[in-house]
Amino acid sequence: MSGPDVPFRSVLIANRGEIALRVARTCREMGIRTIAVYSTADRDSAVVRFADEAVHIGPSPARASYLNVPAIVEAAAATGAEAIHPGYGFLSEDPDFAEICDANGFAFVGPPPALMARLGDKSAARAIMAEAGLPVLGGSTGTLDGAAQAKAVADGIGYPVIIKATAGGGGRGMRVVDGPGAFMRAYSEARAQAHSVFGDSRVYVERYVDPARHIEVQILADEHGGVVHLGARDCSVQRRYQKLVEETPAPRLDPAAAEELCAAAVRGAREIGYAGAATFEFLLDADGAFHFMEINCRIQVEHPVTEMVTGVDVVREQLRVAAGLPLSMKQEDVAPSGVSIECRINAEDPAAGFRPTPGRLDELVLPGGPFTRVDAHVFPGASVAAEYDPLLAKVVVWAPDRGTAIARMRRALDELRVSGPGVRTTGSFLRGVLDHPRFRDGSHSTGLVDEITSGEDGRG
Repeated sequence: MSGPDVPFRSVLIANRGEIALRVARTCREMGIRTIAVYSTADRDSAVVRFADEAVHIGPSPARASYLNVPAIVEAAAATGAEAIHPGYGFLSEDPDFAEICDANGFAFVGPPPALMARLGDKSAARAIMAEAGLPVLGGSTGTLDGAAQAKAVADGIGYPVIIKATAGGGGRGMRVVDGPGAFMRAYSEARAQAHSVFGDSRVYVERYVDPARHIEVQILADEHGGVVHLGARDCSVQRRYQKLVEETPAPRLDPAAAEELCAAAVRGAREIGYAGAATFEFLLDADGAFHFMEINCRIQVEHPVTEMVTGVDVVREQLRVAAGLPLSMKQEDVAPSGVSIECRINAEDPAAGFRPTPGRLDELVLPGGPFTRVDAHVFPGASVAAEYDPLLAKVVVWAPDRGTAIARMRRALDELRVSGPGVRTTGSFLRGVLDHPRFRDGSHSTGLVDEITSGEDGRG
């Protein structure tokens, strides 16, 4: 290490796409040498071109490349990396990978492995947060001993309920059950998907809230007792539990309620001795009560909206904490200003159930202009690989008020041009979301996208 302003001399980025480039850019600003790793499909990617060094780690399938732990560790050793930043997805919340990094002398940019393992068990995290005084939804605690016990829990709390993968994330491994007659089939389906996606078939049951808003709090914490929150984000515009639009501050959330929510997240982080960046996720019900859901132990896709209103570089703070340094701010230093909105531009066809549409990008025009940020990794002529997440870009705007932010985002999306054989994107669909009356007045819930796609949005 070379001093307090440069926590590491070199960082290997164990990821791809926009988040890999995002991390590399902050490293470049900090004077840190960057090492990219790439699969065969990503050999011409933006981060490979940008990084100081790049190492091929395997063929295109993620299991053989971005999830290939021996290849990543070998690349870090061969290039003299001091730290490994996992981004989001892939190995970012894998405690075994974090432990392997530590054992091989590489600083893992994330929380300690043991803590990650505790919080990675979503059911256990619920119990931990309940002990810390955070409100949690009614449901199971600990591991369920089979379908009969799971159904007994569901019957006890009342329907509808949601069955969730204990090791879940990204909206996968979930089933909503409206009544007792459908429970057993949904339970079997949830376990099967959990095993397929996460290699862990354990599930838990909790009360399903509908309508609900999805509100989350960004936390930063260091090893010296420093914990700050960077405000609350609304992530209610989502399809199949995966987010499409995020914004901060959360609209129509009473300031006192927002402060209570953020204070609860800080309390939870202190209770568990957290270190690094984390997101505490909550559901807000129709009565205005909030309920803890889970903790994400990594940087979030939607972190740019928080950066836009606070001026805090979340990646920079992650690197400082991983080097054992204190946060560069205290809570009183965080002064949010204005409103920021993010739209995820995915290579998906909303008219076909958001089916991925990989292919070559013959035309790509990204928006720009005042107070507009685009985090992207694609370029004209690039290929969108079928093996990976279809996220192409994140369009982020800032404005002094929400009405101006919506208008600015509409203008930015109008500038977006993406075309190629078979390629469709979420751009036009998201313009429609921005124009929906309930989004515009901030009264929307997590059911908005389903209502729009089913034609039941109440507009005739």
